[in-house]
Amino acid sequence: MPKGIPHVLSKVLAALLACATILSLSACSKSTGGTSSANTESGTAGSGEMIGVSMPTQSLQRWNQDGSNMQKQLESKGYKVELQYANNDVNTQVQQIENMITKGCKVLVIAAIDGSSLTDVLSKAKDSGCKVIAYDRLIMKTPNVDYYATFDNYKVGAMQGQYLETKLGLKEGKGPFNIEIFAGDPGDNNSHYFYNGAMDVLNPYIKSGKLVVQSGQIDFAKVAITGWTSAKAQERMDNLITSKYTGGTKLDAVLSPNDSLAIGIIASLQSNGFGTSDKPYPIITGQDCDIANVKAIIAGQQSMSIFKDTRLLAEEVVSMVDAILQGSTPETNNTTDYNNGVKVVPTELLPPVYVDKSNYEDILIKGGYYTADQLK
Repeated sequence: MPKGIPHVLSKVLAALLACATILSLSACSKSTGGTSSANTESGTAGSGEMIGVSMPTQSLQRWNQDGSNMQKQLESKGYKVELQYANNDVNTQVQQIENMITKGCKVLVIAAIDGSSLTDVLSKAKDSGCKVIAYDRLIMKTPNVDYYATFDNYKVGAMQGQYLETKLGLKEGKGPFNIEIFAGDPGDNNSHYFYNGAMDVLNPYIKSGKLVVQSGQIDFAKVAITGWTSAKAQERMDNLITSKYTGGTKLDAVLSPNDSLAIGIIASLQSNGFGTSDKPYPIITGQDCDIANVKAIIAGQQSMSIFKDTRLLAEEVVSMVDAILQGSTPETNNTTDYNNGVKVVPTELLPPVYVDKSNYEDILIKGGYYTADQLK
């Protein structure tokens, strides 16, 4: 599995210091309707080349932030940007990518809705001389993806598992505790990394009986939530509570791989009477540090969330684009672990960090990701 990547850490401070400059440069450009095409600086590194950015949906906060960060940083380097959101519809994403190719995009940056559904359109990209960077989600089953930029997603899951391990005192032999397991969309290759990272930490305690899954639902296929939808997570949590957590049976922890599922889980717990001194919230994990979830952390409803600073990921992708268009090889730090079924894709991994009530101010507010007012 992928390991930590120390050399990336040296970039974090520089990226944060540069953020204010990037944001000020981007203030001159605005996007409407999820689409933009603008050139903010003539004579800079981009030289007006067009870059296509394909994001899966605007319905989740994180993808709006990813798209915005990518657009701002690319435009600040002088590139034209064609930014599109596909409303979580694969056919729409394919059509949008085809349009980007037709418009002459030199590089495509794609966060795939379904990593296995882009084979044909990426063959067209190859024929057009267009390079492809998979963004955050690995594009599967095609030779026509050139690079991959993401966070260490196995480590994301491992950190979630380790947080539960620490908060429950499992290393100290405490238990047994009741836990329920959730996983992400089966069509998102990252879901398996999150799940495997967490379960590699938790499985020994499940086998020893220190963690008990009252539902018996542990396998990925049984706990995965299609589309990462909050409503489906809420529905599943409702069913678990009704069938397994009535009559005084305590729920101690819920492994949630991301914040959209965590919000659904919290809604279910609220509607079923959790959040009182007699029936406290379980420990609940998450990922993305969405505003609603950070507020839930502050309120004591959610326990933690993994923070993946999309400003840094955008910076890495812009560096890749620069290198590609200058005829050089982009920097990567993993050339062994990310096999898409056809090839091993050269990958640049960034390190995630966890956020909880003890450190959210230092990481999110002082780090400039959110203002204090946004989290009130």
